[in-house]
Amino acid sequence: MIKGILAAEELLASRVAHTFRTYPKQITAAIAAMLLCAGGGAFAVAALGTDPGDQPVRQVLEAVAPLPVEAQTDALDAFGFTLFRSDLTRSSDTAEALFKRLGLADTRAAAFIRANADARAALFSRPGRTVTAEAGQDNQLQKLSARWIPDADGNFKRIVISRTPSGFALKTETDPLTPSTRLASGMVRTSLLAATGEARIPDGVASQLADIFGTDIDIRQLRNGDRFAVVYESFEADGQLMRSGRVLSAEFESAGKLYQALWFQEPGKKGGYYRPNGDSLRKAFLSSPVEYSRITSGFAARVHPIFNDWRQHRGIDFSAPIGTGVRAVGDGVVEFAGVQSGYGNMVILNHRNNQSTVYAHLSRIDVKVGQPVTQSQFIGAVGMTGWSTGPHLHFEYRVNGDYADPSTIADQGGGTPIAASSRQAFERIAKATRTELAAAFSVVQASAD
Repeated sequence: MIKGILAAEELLASRVAHTFRTYPKQITAAIAAMLLCAGGGAFAVAALGTDPGDQPVRQVLEAVAPLPVEAQTDALDAFGFTLFRSDLTRSSDTAEALFKRLGLADTRAAAFIRANADARAALFSRPGRTVTAEAGQDNQLQKLSARWIPDADGNFKRIVISRTPSGFALKTETDPLTPSTRLASGMVRTSLLAATGEARIPDGVASQLADIFGTDIDIRQLRNGDRFAVVYESFEADGQLMRSGRVLSAEFESAGKLYQALWFQEPGKKGGYYRPNGDSLRKAFLSSPVEYSRITSGFAARVHPIFNDWRQHRGIDFSAPIGTGVRAVGDGVVEFAGVQSGYGNMVILNHRNNQSTVYAHLSRIDVKVGQPVTQSQFIGAVGMTGWSTGPHLHFEYRVNGDYADPSTIADQGGGTPIAASSRQAFERIAKATRTELAAAFSVVQASAD
């Protein structure tokens, strides 16, 4: 019987196989139709399901025991916090005025400062010092500190006024400044001074940038879109920037042309700024004796503003507010420092190769006859003494006693290229400098985009 069943199964399998071989297309179409119908049926079943929104909603209520209110109140009463506030001292400050800006309400602390000579000297002898105060939630002073640089020995002073159980105590400390480097970049829209201010670059660094690139770029004629990057020294006290130092490297892109400079000091020699190829950027003379000034009258014939006659103007006039510092454009010796007729307060410096420079209409004179001066040293301040209709500096350039155009004074070189013995060390610094400045430029470019 089993043999008969097996024979029947084999016959059925043979017929099914014959049918698939004979009608393959028809069988494939039939299977596809069945699958489609199954899918449609599944869809129909799903569509006929109950809408969840029609399901009954059941509300469950459960009693929750609140935490004791007394414990929370006690915790809040026991909680204490400290407020930290900082501000800069002003020339008109008193203890009360400073405390008001710091948000302090502490008459005993103010009385202590008024009565303590060291506290008054530290806080009110010079404006611009950063003062940091720590106070409790009652606005009572816990600690007040101020920092400043007394001299150039690399240290800073810190005064700390602290609350003690018996009143207030004051102590003065001296610690070394922490040197570091900072990287900054910016884009010119109106002027270099405005651009460096927007980039929070110290004025001293901005002034160095103007001097470094002043012989290659007319700083007074920068274009919208010119950009720069700079790496410079900074000196900090307790994490607070106290002063900036020397520019270590810088790039300036103006009118599509790139200018680069880096500081390098060869062993046993005076340091200076060089191009990446090792050529010195030092010039015998600066292009301008006044930083960020505006030329109001050039070296040309003009109608005299006082005498109203046509005559040769023998120098360049730089417009600037009274009190603006005036710099020696080159190394030299003071030949004259005093008052001279229409020039008013005037300084004359003798330089190399029978060259001299004249600085007139000064509000004050800071040098004496016979005193040697170095390039960029301040020798006085802008004023309007003598024959002057407004505050400005009259600047002259003379060669062998004859008047010359001051705008040409910065064309003279004053430095030598890197020596072969220092080339390898210079190349290492130049490579690192390019990496730093490229990073700074990428930041300002991202801002512009």
